[in-house]
Amino acid sequence: MKVSDILLNDGYKIPAVGLGTYQIRGGEGYHQILAAISDGYRSIDSATNYDNEGIVGKAIRDSGIPRSQFFISSKLPGKYHRYDDALSAIKESLARMGLEYFDLFLIHWPLPKRGLYVEAWKALITAQKLGLIKSIGVSNFEPEHLDKIITETGVTPAVNQIEIHPYWINDNRIQENLKRGILTEAWSPLGRGSDALKEPIIQKLAEKYDKNVGQIILRWHLDRGVIPLPKSTNLEHQRANLNIFDFSLTNDEIQAINALNRENGRIDGQDPNEYEEFE
Repeated sequence: MKVSDILLNDGYKIPAVGLGTYQIRGGEGYHQILAAISDGYRSIDSATNYDNEGIVGKAIRDSGIPRSQFFISSKLPGKYHRYDDALSAIKESLARMGLEYFDLFLIHWPLPKRGLYVEAWKALITAQKLGLIKSIGVSNFEPEHLDKIITETGVTPAVNQIEIHPYWINDNRIQENLKRGILTEAWSPLGRGSDALKEPIIQKLAEKYDKNVGQIILRWHLDRGVIPLPKSTNLEHQRANLNIFDFSLTNDEIQAINALNRENGRIDGQDPNEYEEFE
């Protein structure tokens, strides 16, 4: 399955759909990632806090596919936000994966109460200059956090990965990213255990387009200019999640899904201004 590419603000390209790997671990996880690669996934999103960088790297190396064809992402945990700690953590992540470089590396959460995310961002800039990372970005950053790192370093993130799904459409944050030339990625794009897949409008669109409900939601992300990172350990679902490039939703259909938004729609109530990242 051929996946389209999207141009980032730094000149690199990123696949329009990636594989989320949260809670995919161990030997079983290794085989699930290998299967996803076999089905056509080339963008794989990991994080130090997912405790799976080792199996992700092993699956990439064992796939028989050249490293240059992959787009591999990982993320810096909050306990390593200090500059020297961040640089060491990036090198350690690469060692765990058995890779020479990351295609994308993100600060996982801003943790503004600690106030160290600018230090962490400066470390990512250094790591990029050293050739350890191609594209650098952030995750869960609010507009004020973005402006602070851009103002203090002159470097704009390529990506901001945030929570987006039909119950938390996060449109204002997508627009804020767009204003700054930052591409938006969606974590938990299907709503992780929510009832979004059962919504009548989504089921109706699935019938209209002869797709499953997950494919409708993933297409909704693409049509809003967002890269979804669906996680699935089901091989049939993995394949289906890539098969979303042969149709588009109308603007009215996009707005109908947007109308599912809830005031308290976050999956775990993780407000980036308050959330203290697990360590």
